Amino acid sequence: MKKILYLGLVLCLFSCGNKQQQAPVAETNNSGITLMPDSAFTTTLDGKEIKLYTLESGNGITMQVSNFGGRVISLWVPDKEGKYEDIVFGHNNIDEYIHYQGERCLGPVVGRYANRIAKGQFTLDGKKYQLPVNNNGQTLHGGPEGFDMKVWNVDSISKNSIALSYVSPDGEQGFPGTVTVKMVYTLTPDNEFKITYHATTDKPTHVNLSHHSFFNLKGGANGTILDHILTINASAITPVDSVLIPTGKLMNVEGTPFDFRKPTAIGDRINAENEQLKNGGGYDHNWVVDRKSDKDIEFIASLYEPKSGRVMEVWSDQPAIQFYSGNFLDGKVTGKYGRAHNYREAVALETQKYPDTPNQPKFPSTRLNPGEEYTQTCIYKFLTK
Repeated sequence: MKKILYLGLVLCLFSCGNKQQQAPVAETNNSGITLMPDSAFTTTLDGKEIKLYTLESGNGITMQVSNFGGRVISLWVPDKEGKYEDIVFGHNNIDEYIHYQGERCLGPVVGRYANRIAKGQFTLDGKKYQLPVNNNGQTLHGGPEGFDMKVWNVDSISKNSIALSYVSPDGEQGFPGTVTVKMVYTLTPDNEFKITYHATTDKPTHVNLSHHSFFNLKGGANGTILDHILTINASAITPVDSVLIPTGKLMNVEGTPFDFRKPTAIGDRINAENEQLKNGGGYDHNWVVDRKSDKDIEFIASLYEPKSGRVMEVWSDQPAIQFYSGNFLDGKVTGKYGRAHNYREAVALETQKYPDTPNQPKFPSTRLNPGEEYTQTCIYKFLTK
């Protein structure tokens, strides 16, 4: 494979506090894609080795993954004319992920509990647990040292798949129980990015995992996402208060800016006069999926970018999906390819159970007991039209 010098300009635009380094050497693959260089993502943290792994679907999709938080570092997808773009936000090197500036969750698994837990507190079997808070007095995505900040074991690797695992000790980030998680990323010949999760515990606990890539189908940080066409198969959301904690009720989307049952541009109603949009600064809410069964993998959502023709479908067996429209991105961080992470230039579509379920007895339970197994499948499928 032909070696070329990685763009020096990119490495000159590191986030504040990161040390400038000599430009590492990158490679081009058989599709002509310039991959992120392995050397920029190889290091040791807490005595564990971090490396970069490249997967290919065999039918046009290339993805690079770090075992630091199971992060998707790059995801190359062709448009309707066969032109490739890396469609996820990210950084130039592993140091910028470890010592992040601004948004932390670029491309990783999030847990032990994805989304928010009110005041970082819950009671389980009569015992109260206090978690570290890291978001307006709430616990978000498992706390400040969640699964996204851990070095995962690489159990196996093939051309199109990587199996990762992590053992979360009892009491980590305040959660009870030693939880063992196994996670597999696979690129299928149908150009699907398939994620499977399995988890067990030795004590009753709560588990809710999700994937947290920031997508822009024009190319990561390559312009607004307000013209992306979104469809969500959901008739209700879980409305939130001013710190984005669910009220415990369901809100019908009929006649509101939250109705994406028919394909709608994200920007059409995002600035409407609406209390929920005000609370989220835009869309940052949990949609309750209109499921046909409790266990089957079903269509959840789709995202379409008209100019490129790229489509991303989301399929899952989960009861809900969190849609976030990049409301807190502010352009202060420069990511890959010298592109700033600007306001509303990325979306997250996170399949999961409901937020704050440990404190909401009417929500589908996230409790995991010894002898039980938590499972989840999420598929991001790419096509063009």
